[in-house]
Amino acid sequence: MTQTKQRRSHGATMKVLALAIGAFGSTASHAAAFQLLEGNASGLGNAYAGSAAVAEDASTVFFNPAGMTLLPGRNVAFSVNLVRPSAKFDNQGSTVPPGQGIGGNGGDAGDWAAIPAGYMSWQLTDRLFAGLGVGAPFGLKTEYGADWVGRFHAVKSEIKTVNINPSIAFKVNDVLSIGVGVNFQRIDADLTNLVTNPGLAGSLASGRIKGDDTAWGWNAGLMWQVSDTTRLGAAYRSKMDYKLEGTARFTGLNATGNIVATALNAGRGGDVTADVELPDTATFSVAQKISDRWTMLGDISWTGWSTLQDLTVNRVDGVNVTTEELRWRDTWRVAFGGTYAYTDALSLKFGLAWDQTPVRDTTRLPRVPDEDRVWLSLGLQWRPNATSAVDVGYAHLFVKDAKVNNDGGSALLKGALVGEYENSVDILGVQYSTRF
Repeated sequence: MTQTKQRRSHGATMKVLALAIGAFGSTASHAAAFQLLEGNASGLGNAYAGSAAVAEDASTVFFNPAGMTLLPGRNVAFSVNLVRPSAKFDNQGSTVPPGQGIGGNGGDAGDWAAIPAGYMSWQLTDRLFAGLGVGAPFGLKTEYGADWVGRFHAVKSEIKTVNINPSIAFKVNDVLSIGVGVNFQRIDADLTNLVTNPGLAGSLASGRIKGDDTAWGWNAGLMWQVSDTTRLGAAYRSKMDYKLEGTARFTGLNATGNIVATALNAGRGGDVTADVELPDTATFSVAQKISDRWTMLGDISWTGWSTLQDLTVNRVDGVNVTTEELRWRDTWRVAFGGTYAYTDALSLKFGLAWDQTPVRDTTRLPRVPDEDRVWLSLGLQWRPNATSAVDVGYAHLFVKDAKVNNDGGSALLKGALVGEYENSVDILGVQYSTRF
């Protein structure tokens, strides 16, 4: 390839990556709590088993930067995962504040969302490699009907993140590689619920809290080629410390709502802040080739969700706007999968995983009605030539029914939400990767 063609190809790739960056914004929650595992679609068919050891395309920038040493030349990968979470509440004795109608079950709080990701890697020398990734490692959206029984706890909850991840990797020798990366991440949050005043019968207002911030973090990984058939990978991603800044606003919904909203804006509305520490993660993976056709994959990962013990939003002068108790715990995820090379051009994938929730039964909120889940995944990879691949994957997540019994700290102001959620998730992903 001439230098002119190389520059044109590189320029086109950077334009596509810029479009991928601009596409971020859709949100969903389908790993435990609001962690998003869907950093690519090539791993979806394996339920992301072996994620830190596979390194089959440029998305290893996110999963384990040391894996770039297995990718000669320049590589790109672009993926999108379409996600359909479902969260249906069944009321089993809930109450509402005095003077308010009981309301319904709220419909399905989940909806379709798209999660794009884009990656590039470059071989700089025989031993040194560089990469860049753009993805969304955390995200959440639940939204209920405005008249549902839990409307004083939550109506809409949306969290969006965008993560930009430049990385480098060094091949120490034919056995060991190391990689490190820097993460620049942005978070946006939008929370709504209805508010009443017990001293004013039938009063009703709508509250909305919005905030955003940026933070810096890091990630690192090791890749160990134990033998020609066995590869081990270990990866770590740091915590992200945020101090969100935004606003709390209240608006009237009925004849007395304007009075309530005016009082709330004077007492609790205005500029607000919230400290949020998103968790660190650690993953250990293995990729084992057991024949010319079969490769088996496995990993175990840990997420430090105990960083989130409560969600406290205060006005800048120190006045509390709202506090929601979380008391989340650290979690584990175990995954097993395999890839079968049906032909030289077509591979079939499968995966199974157990994903633990950080949410405790005693503090489960309608904003995150999470429970333990089991992944069942299938996928295929088609290689039209020696340097390109197209991946398609599908996963269904069987989520344990989630019980709720929570008064939000005040049954008088919010009512007691009592019932059970029937949850599930479907994910369909597609990816194109190539080397040039």
